[in-house]
Amino acid sequence: MSKFKIGCDPEIFVGNSGGLKSIIGTIGGTKMMPRPLPIGEGYAVQEDNVALEFNIPAAESREEFIERVCTARDFLDTLMQDGFGLSLQKVSAASFPSEELQDPRALEFGCDPDFNVWTRKRNPRPAATDPNLRSCGGHVHVGYSFDNKEQSLSMIRAMDYHLGVPSVLIDKGELRKQLYGKRGAFRFKPYGVEYRVLSNFWVFDETLIGWVYDNTATALDAVLSGSSFIEYADVIQEAIDNNNKSVAEQFVIDHKVGLPMEYI
Repeated sequence: MSKFKIGCDPEIFVGNSGGLKSIIGTIGGTKMMPRPLPIGEGYAVQEDNVALEFNIPAAESREEFIERVCTARDFLDTLMQDGFGLSLQKVSAASFPSEELQDPRALEFGCDPDFNVWTRKRNPRPAATDPNLRSCGGHVHVGYSFDNKEQSLSMIRAMDYHLGVPSVLIDKGELRKQLYGKRGAFRFKPYGVEYRVLSNFWVFDETLIGWVYDNTATALDAVLSGSSFIEYADVIQEAIDNNNKSVAEQFVIDHKVGLPMEYI
């Protein structure tokens, strides 16, 4: 297995027995100035639209990745419960009550553009028929010194193959795809790439956190062996963009894509 670093910046809604609540004005932190968390260097949180978003220090092993995601998630859940009577919610998309969207910050979407690896074009700004629809991503950051731009693009295609397609069988948050989560969404980063297809479904389960690490490692090894995955463009588009579970299932079977045991 090739050595690499892996990080993430999941977005999570909060709420209580009364329903989902906007995070705005509670926990603090912004895109430009995230709030450091007192659990170690590299952990931070920010208010992102109506969701909280947290960062972890980049991990160099499967065990580190699982531990760091769980440490940040559990600390924030306790902080929200003790300080605000709110808890983290296991949902990746929802229509918020209008009273929770009165702050102008609740109308801000997507600070920086991202791109589609298959079309090589900038993705359009998100829009849904329901103006109150909000969603949460579970973006994966890969730290690796790729040889060139084409190899970086192959990595995103490989992550669609190993993560994006099988996620269709695991992630129940289909509503998010009205805003985000279409195939091949990514950003170049100074340290490597950011894969932006996945929602936050995997953040709440240690088995799935480990699965994200494992399949990212498999994707990287395939790219370094020379695979480009270009030939799978059509089936990947159908599976991910249209949330086609039958196509995704057949793809996973045919190509022996790794899934956690309970999803096989």
